[in-house]
Amino acid sequence: MTSDTMSAFRRRLDTHAILRQLRGGRGPRFGSADRSTEKRLRAGLEAVEEELRLVVSHQGDPRIAELTGHVAGAGGKRLRPLLVLLAAEFGQSGRKGVLGVAVVMELIHIASLYHDDVMDAAATRRGVSSANARWGNRQAVRGGDWLLARAAQLAADVGADAVQHHSRVAVRLVEGQMRELVGPGPGENPVDYYFEVIAGKTVELLATSLSLGAFYANAPAGHEAALREYGMGLGVAFQIADDLMDLLSPAETTGKEQGIDLRAGVLSLPVLLARADRSAEGAELRALVEAGPVTDPRAHRRALELFRCSSAVDRASTLMEAHVSRARAALASLPRTPARKALDVLCDIVLDQTRRPDQERRDT
Repeated sequence: MTSDTMSAFRRRLDTHAILRQLRGGRGPRFGSADRSTEKRLRAGLEAVEEELRLVVSHQGDPRIAELTGHVAGAGGKRLRPLLVLLAAEFGQSGRKGVLGVAVVMELIHIASLYHDDVMDAAATRRGVSSANARWGNRQAVRGGDWLLARAAQLAADVGADAVQHHSRVAVRLVEGQMRELVGPGPGENPVDYYFEVIAGKTVELLATSLSLGAFYANAPAGHEAALREYGMGLGVAFQIADDLMDLLSPAETTGKEQGIDLRAGVLSLPVLLARADRSAEGAELRALVEAGPVTDPRAHRRALELFRCSSAVDRASTLMEAHVSRARAALASLPRTPARKALDVLCDIVLDQTRRPDQERRDT
């Protein structure tokens, strides 16, 4: 790994962004009696970050290390490790295996980003050149494959249960990516198909991060089931939020090009809802998106303008809010701990990141 990539790990970038938001965001916050929980979470994220650095840098060929460490070195929210660590707070958080599965879940996620960027022909990721833009599609795919294989190796070190979960998550993730590529068949409802795709591509990894964290911390079975249900709701909301941010948020906010899904022809939820909009107000946007990828620069700019005031965005936001409510309902059976507060605040964060400027003005 080059000195630039190594320094990115040392800076940690936004490894702790979620915790900073938990301290200063909307909703419940950590109080003075909760500092020990926050300290454990920060220490756990530090340990995950160090292990990620070791995993991607310890290779015989520095050129391979540079490729496989490229996305991890650019930072990220580390949401999946955080979910593992938060779930472990409902049991014995220091038990062996918790840290290992946190690293495994993040490696699977990072591997999926290499593949996603190839599928989307993305030029940037987390504010830097994507792996496919820098090394080409074949090398980027191999980099993602290596990370998936390395995650499997680490899961074997944790134990048989981790291997079983890794296998299921990896299969569902790749199936989700493949189903996204082939699209719905004749007679299939495109919106239903969308939710089937994201169940494998996005939701399963978040839900499994929570259930594995609880399992390896020896949390009660009822807590593990509630955490998984929370993850299912949060995961769907998280993916819809990502769809909305692609259309509504500038590159300096998200770290990737605005409207990249639109340009690649990805059938995100707002796009599907815009295609189904038969109102006079939605006619222009429908005409722009129903023909497939919006690659013409002028049409692309116009589509982004129209999405900012589109009813399709409003309907997607309503569905996102419903799944956030599902996630919050799952928390009701869990004890009132700092970890539960943190999971509740994550719901606020998902909602807040898709607020439009007019909504922000009304809320102030």
